[in-house]
Amino acid sequence: MKSFLSIAIDGGAGSGKSTTASMLSTRLNFMHVDTGSHYRSIAAILLEDKVDLNQTGIKENLDKLKLNSSVSGLKSSLTINNILIPTTILRSESVNKSVSQIASIPCVRDLLFKYQRSQITLAQKHDFNGLVMEGRDIGSVILPDADLKIYLHASDSIREQRRSIDGEKDQILKRDLIDSSRKVAPLVKSEGSFLINTGELSINEVFNEISSLISKL
Repeated sequence: MKSFLSIAIDGGAGSGKSTTASMLSTRLNFMHVDTGSHYRSIAAILLEDKVDLNQTGIKENLDKLKLNSSVSGLKSSLTINNILIPTTILRSESVNKSVSQIASIPCVRDLLFKYQRSQITLAQKHDFNGLVMEGRDIGSVILPDADLKIYLHASDSIREQRRSIDGEKDQILKRDLIDSSRKVAPLVKSEGSFLINTGELSINEVFNEISSLISKL
C-alpha cells in the first residue's frame, strides 16, 4: 500500500458522505475535506452581500473572494477573506435553498477547482496518511486519479430521514436533479468508482468494505 492515499467520495445529499469521510479520517489519520462546505461558504457570502444569484451577478463578485485553508484536527476548512463561516450559517435554510444553484455556475466551480486539488499537497505538508475528499464531482473532475473512488447511495426515504434527523430542511430530490443535470461537472458515478449502498450497511460495515478495497491498493 502507498505511504499516502487519496480517496474520493461522491454521492447525493444524505447518502452518508460526511459520516463516511469523517470515519475514515478518524480511523486512518486522513485529512478530511468536505467540498460541499466550500460551495456553502461561497453561497453564504453571496447571500450576506445580497448578490443577485445569477451568472452575471455572481461572476462580478467572485474576484472579491480570497480562498485559504484552515486545518484544525483532522479537517481542512475553507476560509474566505480570512473568515471561517460557522456551521450554523452553512447549514441554514437560506444556504440549503441556494447552494445547488450557485454550485451550477461555471465560474464558481472554476474558482474552487485549483483550490480543491491543492488539498492533496496540504495534507502531505501536514503529515497525514492520506486525504479523503467528499463531494459530487470528486472522482469525475477534482481527483479523477484518486487511489480509490467511492460512490455512495441510499434510497430516497432513508436519505430524507437522515436529513430530517440532522435538522436539515432542504429538498434533496430537487437538489439531486439540479446537481445531476447541470452542464458543468454533474453528479455522476465516475469511471472506476465502487458503488456502496449505505442504506443497507451499518457505518462499521461501510468502513470494513472500504478497508477491504484499500488493502488491495
